[in-house]
Amino acid sequence: MSDLFFDSALLPTGWAHDVRIGVDSGGWISSVESETTPRGARHVPGIAVPGVPNVHSHAFQRAMAGLTEHGSPMGDSFWSWRQRMYGFLRTLDPPAVEAIAAQLFVELLRRGFTSVTEFHYLRNDRDGSPYADPVEMARRVLHAAEDTGIGLTILPTLYTASDFGGEPPEHEQRRFVSSVEALIGDIAVLGAGASAGTVRVGLALHSLRAVPPDALSIAVDAARGMDPSLPIHIHVAEQEREVERCLEWSGARPTAWLLDHAPVDRHWCLIHATHVDPDEIARMAGSEAVVGLCPTTEANLGDGIFPLQTYQEHRGRWAIGTDSHVGRGPAGELRMLEYGQRLQTRTRNVAAGPHHRSSARTLLEAALSGGAAACGRRIGALSSGARADIVVLDPHHDALVGRSGDDALDSWIFSGDDTPVRDVFTGGHQVVHDGRHPSQDRVRERYAAVIRELSEETPQLAIDFE
Repeated sequence: MSDLFFDSALLPTGWAHDVRIGVDSGGWISSVESETTPRGARHVPGIAVPGVPNVHSHAFQRAMAGLTEHGSPMGDSFWSWRQRMYGFLRTLDPPAVEAIAAQLFVELLRRGFTSVTEFHYLRNDRDGSPYADPVEMARRVLHAAEDTGIGLTILPTLYTASDFGGEPPEHEQRRFVSSVEALIGDIAVLGAGASAGTVRVGLALHSLRAVPPDALSIAVDAARGMDPSLPIHIHVAEQEREVERCLEWSGARPTAWLLDHAPVDRHWCLIHATHVDPDEIARMAGSEAVVGLCPTTEANLGDGIFPLQTYQEHRGRWAIGTDSHVGRGPAGELRMLEYGQRLQTRTRNVAAGPHHRSSARTLLEAALSGGAAACGRRIGALSSGARADIVVLDPHHDALVGRSGDDALDSWIFSGDDTPVRDVFTGGHQVVHDGRHPSQDRVRERYAAVIRELSEETPQLAIDFE
């Protein structure tokens, strides 16, 4: 690969000009030089920033976005949304999941996400039986990632119960269920075939509702025996009802119970953790786990607002994901995160705090660092040894014209929805050219065909799945 040359770039040390980035044959950054010349390198005009990690995705839910926005005389909540989701996934087969994932991944790339962590729990066939190849669905997500060029952390997800206390799974959850042994087998099979540069395999525990203590302990020990640094993710404390049920079951709040009973450390990612008390906040931060925040989904589902200000005071680590994909870009997630804090505190520039810093840069750098840890991949920085995942902002875009450095970042995150992302590289290969992905028309055509077919099968999704 030829070296890449950028007019300006955000490095770990700050903004630099005339930056030359060497990329080796494996797609890793081999060198970074500033105040140099483009001689012998490929000049890419624009403002270069590290590609943003997306730490939480359920790819199949991309096809649901916009289909659950009808009111109900009984009221609507996360729990009624979940019933609608169960109805939707009854229709999905492996080719449909691959088409939906590919469309999603193109959209993520075009907005500046260069890697995604798939919390993969849609495992089984429609009747709940495993496919002939138990990781058929996971392979479809892998194929979509390879087709589009996005980096991937895939997390086969343990799901054995419907509620605290080991309640048997509901009929609608049959597509998620597996034994601990089968799930660990999935991880081993996927890990054996994973490309070291582009794919990382980890473990997801769906939630404390869905994974009883014995299963959690066995799964974590087995995963750690395979790889001590293997990423482990879990949904926790997303809804107040979950907190209430956990207190009834155990006498403890869910985040506190997890920290008391599991070896939570810097390789863990606690998804949402919305409803936590001051003690839990301090303990989460002290564990060095990453909190995976999905602000547009959390707003869409009515989850609540994460106490970011207090968590940052404890120097807690966090990252962002798009979860159900009602939003699909890092700018939208970071903006929603900051605006939620402003609405709650009735102040401005909450993430930046008392420091004279750019809000966007504060948010972006936290999402890059926490995201790299949660994905378990060497990403999120333009530095030697990191993956050559690079997003290039167009300085002539209406939102950025006449601006540079932190002002350009603030304008990207806080000035409208039209993305100024022009070019994107993953592993040194250009996957977005002048705002377009080379496969986007083909991918969209296949996605549209799937959506039309699904629409015929589920015409009343938004109304009847109460």
